[in-house]
Amino acid sequence: MVLFGLFSHLVFSQQEGDTLKLTREYKDSLFIDEVEKPRSNQKPKVLHAEPLYIDLIRDLGARKGEKEWNIGMGMQDMRRYDEFEALIEYEWAPIDRLGLEVELPLSMYSFRNGNREGTIPANRLESLKLATQYTFLVSEKSNISLALGYIHEFELVDLNKLGKGQTFKGNIYNPFFVAAKRWNTNYHTLIYTGPVIEKEFDKKANFGYQINWNFHYMVTGTRNFIGMEINQELEGDKIWTTLRPQMRLGLAENLMVGIVSAIPIGQPDAGLGSFVRIIYEPGFKAIH
Repeated sequence: MVLFGLFSHLVFSQQEGDTLKLTREYKDSLFIDEVEKPRSNQKPKVLHAEPLYIDLIRDLGARKGEKEWNIGMGMQDMRRYDEFEALIEYEWAPIDRLGLEVELPLSMYSFRNGNREGTIPANRLESLKLATQYTFLVSEKSNISLALGYIHEFELVDLNKLGKGQTFKGNIYNPFFVAAKRWNTNYHTLIYTGPVIEKEFDKKANFGYQINWNFHYMVTGTRNFIGMEINQELEGDKIWTTLRPQMRLGLAENLMVGIVSAIPIGQPDAGLGSFVRIIYEPGFKAIH
């Protein structure tokens, strides 16, 4: 009787586990189908997790009419002082697979604990940033998307110099490539990479290169995820790496919040940091 009871318990547990697995698979399939299924004359789209710190211009495979507001705020420990950053951006898709973006990033600095030795960078509205991104390949069979994009920043002078003469001090040119793949239903990988050329007026250009690696796990049947964004900057023989563990939570159908930590690697002048991104998608409405 004891053996029969134990066997029955094992069978029931197995059936319960199989039922839960099937339920999760059904929810994932339903949600992915909801996001990817084309309506009217729309083109196919593959669901991918989007990084939260260096984000995309628009979803890969974006569809005409999609739009999104972002507000971001963050702080970085720079040992002698703190760096505060903020941004506001608007992105939209005028046609299928083409994303456009306008962004205003702001940086402000403050000495730590009353220490005023040395100097700190001047507060500034960093630039007027304009960007575009086109998804040139969407493979539904392989769950892969590829895109090319370009960011142009019109660099602004420090805040204390605005209105006192020259407004812009140079340009930043940043073409980039994006490749993303979803593995099964929950696991996502993405690479975002390209050169960065900064050219201030009457000065020599600085050349650098960015490589951003991304790994995410998306929670079954939702847009919530946890993951890791790895930002690398290369300039000459130097390389700066920052790990950014992160999570995204849905607060409503069209409102999400992203929470990011910053862990610099091999950067003695930089400590831990944090960043929060508020994501609002006007008109987005889930079906299920």
